[in-house]
Amino acid sequence: MTWMDWYETLWKPGWTPAPKTIGLIWQILYPIIIVSFGFVFVQTFRKNVPRKVAIPFAINLVANVIFTPIQFGLRNLPLAAVDILIVWGTIIWMSLAIWKHHKWVAVAQVPYFVWVSIATVLQLSMTWMNWGS
Repeated sequence: MTWMDWYETLWKPGWTPAPKTIGLIWQILYPIIIVSFGFVFVQTFRKNVPRKVAIPFAINLVANVIFTPIQFGLRNLPLAAVDILIVWGTIIWMSLAIWKHHKWVAVAQVPYFVWVSIATVLQLSMTWMNWGS
């Protein structure tokens, strides 16, 4: 069964966005993430911001990247739920960490935070609705 066939068999809340909508949202967010994260990593490399500021950005990046293989490769909803909670929490952490250095980077995370908040509720709902299936 393909990952899309598997996804279609899952119980989902009625408000679940269509896969094309989810893809479009990520197409908008990824350039924001690339620019803002890249800026933080370059500033860290140049020692313009402390290394500890980049830690939540690095954790977020790894957690974001591994979500799809966990969700659609392993098809592990509980592990994907834990992963998305890490993504969500690190957005808050990284915004707080960068605020005093480069406020624009923290503000740039607002659309990312809003979307991941929605996606987190969706993931937790799907995990609960499909628990034991």
